[in-house]
Amino acid sequence: MTRTESPEQPTSVRVDVWLWAVRVFKTRSAATTACRAGHVKIDGTSVKAAQPVRPGQRVTVRRPGHEQVLEVVRLLTKRVGAPVAATAYVDHSAPRPPARYAAVPRRDRGAGRPTKKDRREMDRLRRL
Repeated sequence: MTRTESPEQPTSVRVDVWLWAVRVFKTRSAATTACRAGHVKIDGTSVKAAQPVRPGQRVTVRRPGHEQVLEVVRLLTKRVGAPVAATAYVDHSAPRPPARYAAVPRRDRGAGRPTKKDRREMDRLRRL
């Protein structure tokens, strides 16, 4: 093969490699760990890291508080830039729920150190 020729497009790629290549996971070992833990499914079936993925299949990745559903459009074996990676799948995920943050408790200047009761109230507010 010369430099001007393009490499042949593979017919299938390992699911952990594809998830890493399209930037769903930061490292390939993180993708492999997620597959082992049962957080990755292809067409509704839990898969191992070596399971081949093909165009047209739906890959579901479960994350804390959110599930990502991706339809494979193009197979990638090497990690690519984010704009190119975004063209390799169609995202069918529901939008993420907005993050909720508790207000930071403020004390009046010169009020001194918080009492034990004040600390318990602040801890209770932070846990919401």
